[in-house]
Amino acid sequence: MAFNHLPAGAHDASGPLSRTPVTHSVPMANTHGPGRPTAHADTRPTPGTVLDRLAAGPSRAARITHTEHLPPRAGRHAVWPDRIRSDVVAAITAAGIDRPWAHQAEAAEHALDGTSVVVATGTASGKSLAYLAPVLSALADGAQAPNGRGATALYLSPTKALAADQRRAVRELAAPLGNAIRPAVYDGDTPVEEREWVRQYANYVLTNPDMLHRGILPAHPRWSSFLKALRYVVIDECHTYRGVFGSHVAQVLRRLRRLCARYGSDPVFLLASATASDPAVAASRLTGLAVTEVADDASPRGEVVFALWEPPLTDLKGEKGAPVRRTATAETADLLTDLVVQGVRTVAFVRSRRGAELISVIAQERLAAVDRSLPGRVAAYRGGYLPEERRALERALHSGELLGLAATTALELGVDVSGLDAVLITGYPGTRASLWQQAGRAGRTGQGALAVLVARDDPLDTYLVHHPEALFRRPVEATVLDPDNPYVLAPHLCAAAAELPLTEADLPLFGPTAEELLPQLEAAKLLRRRATAWHWTRRERAADLTDIRGGGGRPVQIVEAATGRLLGTVDESASHTAVHDGAVHLHQGRTYLVKHLDLEDSVALVEEANPPFSTTARDTTTISVLETEHEVPWGDARLCFGSVEVTNQVVSYLRRRLLSGEVLGEAKLDLPPRTLRTRAVWWTVTEDQLDEARITPEILGGALHAAEHASIGLLPLFATCDRWDIGGVSVPLHPDTLLPTVFVYDGHPGGAGFAERAFHTARAWLTATRDAIAACECAAGCPSCIQSPKCGNGNDPLHKRGAIRLLTRLLAQAPPA
Repeated sequence: MAFNHLPAGAHDASGPLSRTPVTHSVPMANTHGPGRPTAHADTRPTPGTVLDRLAAGPSRAARITHTEHLPPRAGRHAVWPDRIRSDVVAAITAAGIDRPWAHQAEAAEHALDGTSVVVATGTASGKSLAYLAPVLSALADGAQAPNGRGATALYLSPTKALAADQRRAVRELAAPLGNAIRPAVYDGDTPVEEREWVRQYANYVLTNPDMLHRGILPAHPRWSSFLKALRYVVIDECHTYRGVFGSHVAQVLRRLRRLCARYGSDPVFLLASATASDPAVAASRLTGLAVTEVADDASPRGEVVFALWEPPLTDLKGEKGAPVRRTATAETADLLTDLVVQGVRTVAFVRSRRGAELISVIAQERLAAVDRSLPGRVAAYRGGYLPEERRALERALHSGELLGLAATTALELGVDVSGLDAVLITGYPGTRASLWQQAGRAGRTGQGALAVLVARDDPLDTYLVHHPEALFRRPVEATVLDPDNPYVLAPHLCAAAAELPLTEADLPLFGPTAEELLPQLEAAKLLRRRATAWHWTRRERAADLTDIRGGGGRPVQIVEAATGRLLGTVDESASHTAVHDGAVHLHQGRTYLVKHLDLEDSVALVEEANPPFSTTARDTTTISVLETEHEVPWGDARLCFGSVEVTNQVVSYLRRRLLSGEVLGEAKLDLPPRTLRTRAVWWTVTEDQLDEARITPEILGGALHAAEHASIGLLPLFATCDRWDIGGVSVPLHPDTLLPTVFVYDGHPGGAGFAERAFHTARAWLTATRDAIAACECAAGCPSCIQSPKCGNGNDPLHKRGAIRLLTRLLAQAPPA
């Protein structure tokens, strides 16, 4: 029997761990010497004082597992390169910036030299100005060209909101330059009547990869004058381009570079990233160019106190009688309430829109019992709000009218909100880069700040709050993407051929897989070779072959049954788990129940409801090995990486109580099986190793199953993936390996690079997995260590102690890292 864990099933329930709190004070590595917070910070309570008030009382103090003190850091100034125009420098000075930080000047120097560069420094370190100074200087030079067009620049951001924020910032900064700088947003919301003006006259066009893919590149003849003059391409928040989405964006950028070459331009790429491991390597893989990194952050920083907080156990019992912790959502609402009562300006980050609304509502209700004026000083902030609503919330928070905001990551990316005192992070956001991005929202004007990570009842969160070195002593993750994934590359080759006939000289630009794919695309009658080039053969648009944010296949439309109104779409690959009959679906803060999923017409009919439960799909999975590409001996054990075929069928779903996670019931489903060809890492053990680990046949399945669940929970610590991106299968005797085997696979066709990253970091990854299971003080397994709320087998069997012994034996002969 195989035990599985699908990508769509994250370890999202809660589970127990009881520990004596440990509080340390350790300086963070890579600081740049002493410094002082700005003077006005003295008028506010120190971060340590705020935390002491939150932790008042014996039950509260026990929830803090670790406190990290990051000392203040002084800034290091430089001077702008003399090649930056004097009027641009004057405009920057007029904005209140007398001198740049050293990393800003260094990045500008590279840009002026024609070298592509990635600035990977902390939140509020001025990355925008690092690329804007050379860009504005080039555009102002070009404004004096005879035709008035001169140089152009293209800005790409992962969200429409961030592009709008950047346009506003550019307009304000460049106001003294008059009409020399003409910024314009070009995305799906740009009115048709404005689009022609943007193409003809704007010299700084702000858009997103989706619009570049679907709207600009296919219509490149209409953009010819813009592309011919393209000097710079700015890629903001480039650390967000990872996994399958990042791989698609990498190929969109290669198509852009190909068209630029056709029009005679060779733009310099300027990338801005949160702090990341090997940012130049990731940026090079994204752009296909050699990229220089600037990662020595010279900006000042006030003191930061960072606390790790674990909610307490409740009297509730989960699956198999496992104890359940209080939810991170409820705990965060309590902390937000306390901080607002103290007058501490706070943002509470939460992953879901519903979670943001829920935290806001709970905090407002509790504040009303304290002071009737306080509920109006707390609000929610999430995607789906109108731009004017977002601006009003940002202004209110900045002015102090709002003291508390419960926000999704819509507030994480680049929105400039200064003056905050504290940040609450509801559950580990998936990567250390995002963790520091969110924590950096506080203290942005130089004052001290408090950050609190509130752990969910989840293996990774539990591991992190008891292994603080994994957060504070390790660099942030390397960004993982795989542009050579044939499922990603094939539609972009078609799109490129539709834009301009594809020649053999173009193929190196698209990577080593391109040449192998062309015969397949010809056989599918998507491309046809004529003379020396391949041509797109169909009437429909080649750019519509793929949704760069989706997983392929025809999206399922979500339709309100009573009105026929289209609410949105969901990827076909996620539809069986997300919008099956009876599923709870959230859309812009409203809750709907799925009445029927019509697979033939790709429509899910829903009706608005307010159920007191969430739903979680269950499934069964089998896996077969197609090709073993790498195999490494670990003594008698084997660690492997290669291609696999996964067959999955959703068979039922659970209803769980919203706040507690308690299982209310299970309902059967009748959905067809689906097949996925992807990449996986797997390991095998021998009979002798099982004997040495005291693993009997009776507990073998449970030991493998528990190790699989925990390893999936810990992989996001080593690869920039979400647990929804990966899946797993464990088998006591697999027909292809003829041995007990555990697989962890990418949940995307062709792979996303996560399993490959797991293969290369396997020793550290599986060591962390073993340690996480061993550190949990539950008796037989719980959601904090080995249980999965999405387990297709109902978390049965699981054997915690067997998993620890099995992993210990496996790691005993692992080669040195």
